[in-house]
Amino acid sequence: MSTSKSMTTYSQVLNILPERGYGKELNIQRAGASFDESEKLFQPEQLKIVKTYRFEGESDPADMAVIYLLHSESGEKGFILNAYGTYSDEDNQYYDEFIKRVPVEEIDDIDSFSF
Repeated sequence: MSTSKSMTTYSQVLNILPERGYGKELNIQRAGASFDESEKLFQPEQLKIVKTYRFEGESDPADMAVIYLLHSESGEKGFILNAYGTYSDEDNQYYDEFIKRVPVEEIDDIDSFSF
């Protein structure tokens, strides 16, 4: 897992992701997950987590979050933003089971993301 090298907030990273080809957010539902408003549904096994960035808000607990960069088997790229702690995504009952089943295959050259 990677961490930000400088004091970069997750909102700054979210602004950079579209420039890097990761601008689509993955939305998890009961039947599967889709990128933004796409109707194509993916099962966990059809995705890969290729990088994980953790943000720990020392002064503001609302800044505690994880960004997962994802690739689909069909070549789509995107992200999941997951707040943790007080602001976690526990209200989505499908989130935990889905994300646990997504394989992690970190890609080294993504470290060139100098956030």
